[in-house]
Amino acid sequence: MTVPLPTATTRWRCMLCGNLTRFDVTRSSKVVEYVHLDLAGEPNVEERNVVSETIESVRCRWCNAVDQVELVDRPGADS
Repeated sequence: MTVPLPTATTRWRCMLCGNLTRFDVTRSSKVVEYVHLDLAGEPNVEERNVVSETIESVRCRWCNAVDQVELVDRPGADS
């Protein structure tokens, strides 16, 4: 089950315990990076472009629920 990302007017909430602030997010992403190597061979990512990204799961840090995270309105958000 994929969980949508929060927006400017929504946020995540655990339906089991009510947590609004602590989650472990597992995501898959495809990126293109510009890597600059210094003369010693140490890499430094100077540009990063996310081509695609999928949230695979969101786990509540308080109660460990994986399938109980939903999107709810943020307080004060004009919906």
